[in-house]
Amino acid sequence: MTAADAAVETIQREMTSFARRARASAGRMHPELSLVSYTLLGHLEERGGCRATDLASHYALDKSTVSRQVGALERAGLIERRLAPEDARVQVLHLTEAGEEILAQVTRSRRAAFRERLADWPEDDLVRFAAYLERYNAGSAE
Repeated sequence: MTAADAAVETIQREMTSFARRARASAGRMHPELSLVSYTLLGHLEERGGCRATDLASHYALDKSTVSRQVGALERAGLIERRLAPEDARVQVLHLTEAGEEILAQVTRSRRAAFRERLADWPEDDLVRFAAYLERYNAGSAE
């Protein structure tokens, strides 16, 4: 095994561990808000609303998965459907005021958890790590 092969194996193992930890911590941040729900709310906030099919496409999720998540977020009063001004046949998902509040609360908690976990990292390491993550994600298929 080459050094590059070993590095790829380590990256895969550590990213899997990271994903597991992120899913587990999501429930602690807000018991009713899964990591997927948090991610979808964040996307809606970032985009100023979008269609459910856009969410499914962006995250490469099955439409039924997004439909269940959207239904749960609607029932919780965190998102609402509005008719698109340019086409009344299209429904656009938007955060409600309650959705905005919960998203802000969870975002603050997640940022604090990241800051705590990275508190002893030198600034140069943080900047480099951030750049590597951006580079990695920029190469991901959406």
